[in-house]
Amino acid sequence: MATLKDFRDERLRKLDELKQLGINAYPAESHRTHMAGDITAHFEELASHTATVAGRITGIRKFGKLAFIVVKDFSGSIQLFLRDDNVASLNAAESQLGIAELPLLDTGDFVEATGQIIKSKTGEISIDVTSLRLLTKALRPLPSAQEGFTNKEERMRRRYVDMNANQEVRDRFIRRSTFWQATRDFLNQHDFIEINVPVLEHTTGGADANPFVTHMDALDQDFYLRISHELPLKRLLGAGFEKVYDIGPRFRNENYSDEHLPEHVAMEWYWAYANWQDGMRFMSEMYQYVLQKSFGTLEFDLNGHHVNMAGEWEVWDYATVIKERYNIDVYQSSLDEVKQALVANKLEVEQTENRARGIDKLWKHIRKDVAGPVWLINTPKFISPLAKSNPDNEQTVQRFQPVIAGSELGNGFSELNDPQDQLARFVEQQGMREAGDEEAMMLDIDFVEMLEYGMPPACGWGYSERVFWIFEGVTAREGVPFPQLRLEYDETTRALYPDVKLD
Repeated sequence: MATLKDFRDERLRKLDELKQLGINAYPAESHRTHMAGDITAHFEELASHTATVAGRITGIRKFGKLAFIVVKDFSGSIQLFLRDDNVASLNAAESQLGIAELPLLDTGDFVEATGQIIKSKTGEISIDVTSLRLLTKALRPLPSAQEGFTNKEERMRRRYVDMNANQEVRDRFIRRSTFWQATRDFLNQHDFIEINVPVLEHTTGGADANPFVTHMDALDQDFYLRISHELPLKRLLGAGFEKVYDIGPRFRNENYSDEHLPEHVAMEWYWAYANWQDGMRFMSEMYQYVLQKSFGTLEFDLNGHHVNMAGEWEVWDYATVIKERYNIDVYQSSLDEVKQALVANKLEVEQTENRARGIDKLWKHIRKDVAGPVWLINTPKFISPLAKSNPDNEQTVQRFQPVIAGSELGNGFSELNDPQDQLARFVEQQGMREAGDEEAMMLDIDFVEMLEYGMPPACGWGYSERVFWIFEGVTAREGVPFPQLRLEYDETTRALYPDVKLD
């Protein structure tokens, strides 16, 4: 049975033969005039026209003086029809091949073909080739669609192969791109301004998360990779902007799960003179817009839940839900009562457990069974250190969270702009950090000083690409093009590059 090394050695032999013919197997220029999908979609208009197409070879058949090559570009596939009396002969200076050199081609190679757009005798839309150029010689064979490429580890490590072998994977990332473009379009249509804020921060905040740490040689100081866009964007409100947002990566030094990755893309917006009720109305519209653009529907079957995003959202009160499910008073219960409820529901109780973390775990135990869409409101203040208090209940904050298909798919607040209140909450969070809670927020005195200069009342919102993963129906690692994996080299790779130091 032929091995990868055998296939590679044969292709290296062909590459050497091409070089001996004087052919550059990797020329810099291509002169494509038409995409394959455009030709097949508009054949009646384009028939008999001359076109130049380019793409990867997915199939080759040769019958004496005739040959058929199927090439695939981003838009689709098209057949190349080659006749010995019609195809120009070898022209090494132009990387041009004749019929005689076709045995030097393999599936996976990239070629360019020029000729008339026709239909073959069997009715196949084709290019009647007059000139064939080699653009790239591939040294490894791609798995065919028939062979499949299903090994999960291999798929993750060689996603470029995965997307060639599994069209639906490549299509997923077109939808992912559409998701973020629709997000950007909706915000731009509502007069938000996109401003990119730093990834490296002296003090990181805006979420409960353990940060990554790096070192900047130029300043000889440690920096954190941001865990949120929040605090820099709110500084922009203090600077006079009224509607701002950013889309980009954030980093949380936590474990992988089906819904979490240490690095992921997120969006946050901040809107001066708006409150949480304005934010809920705005986001109800935005979800519909973004999901319709991305998936072409507002009805989904997700993780055993049927979700209709076109309907009215339910509104749930945090304390009421906890009381009804566990008979626990969110505000008056002791840590021991919370721990007992965790144990009774077979949930983890950590050594550093505190009331805020414990109650949040109890809520998440409820959340997993919620189809939604639901807005969760009136979150306790001790769980939300950056949100504004409710005037009719100082124990709660003006926070709104969407619960859909068992997940929280965003987070919004009436933003806290009282510098003294913010400082007190930062100090409380700092105490939690010193007690061993590495995810509690850092004390950011510069942010407090900005608030002392004055920040208008505002609403803020954030969501990550987890929204896309959930509605796409995939895990977090399946939902990004190149997930981080432990660095490893298999024995085949080591054998193929014996002179390269890999460790």
